[in-house]
Formats: sequence, C-alpha cells, structure tokens
Amino acid sequence: MVSQLSLVSHKVVASPYQWEYPYLLSIVPLVFSFLALPRNNISYLVISMISAGLFCVAPLIYGSMEMFPVAHQLYRHGKAYRFIFGFPAVTVMYLVIVIAVQVHAWQIYYSKKLLDQWFTGTQEKKKK
Repeated sequence: MVSQLSLVSHKVVASPYQWEYPYLLSIVPLVFSFLALPRNNISYLVISMISAGLFCVAPLIYGSMEMFPVAHQLYRHGKAYRFIFGFPAVTVMYLVIVIAVQVHAWQIYYSKKLLDQWFTGTQEKKKK
C-alpha cells in the first residue's frame, strides 16, 4: 500500500509473505463483534469467534511455519537477508506474531465469556 501511494520506492518495500494476504481478513471478526453488541446478538458473536480462529489465529500459525526455514538459517548460520529497523526481519515478524496471537486469544476468550453471560441472561428471561 505504501509503495502504491508512492510514499516509498518499490525497492525499499519487501514483498509480503503468503500468509499475510489471508490475515487481512482479520477485520471480519471485528465487524461481527460490533454487529453483535447493540442487541446482544448471540449468533453474530459466535460467528465472530469462529472467524477469529479461521482468519486471525490460523494464518498466524501458518506464517510461523512458513518463516521457520528463514529463522533456522539465521540461527544456524547467522545470515539474514531482510531487515526491519536494523534487526533481522524474521525476528521482528516472530515477535509480532507472538503479540498478535496473544491479542486474538484474548479476543476469543473474552468473547466466550461474554457469550456465556448473554446465554445465561436469555435463559433466565425464558424461565420468567
């Protein structure tokens, strides 16, 4: 995006990894979460949780496996070909992946907690 807007030259911007394209769909769980909130819509929250696993966590796990040969080469031979802020790109990307997995795991965990509360609330309304 940055190179398309001519903010930086094409030579400076590295090509993205293959797992980064499906990770762009990680906006889908956010949309369903926001749709679920106004009326406590349980079905949208369930869709949000499932899509968070599919579009957020799964591409990150695949990305960590895809970058493993580069990380192994860096560990064994000390050679890195891509750099971000002066650090080997694979190291920075693994750090980003670890943080992103934690954030998405919290998203799924708290969505599950919210889903349980909404479900018990609807069950109590039906008993009355």
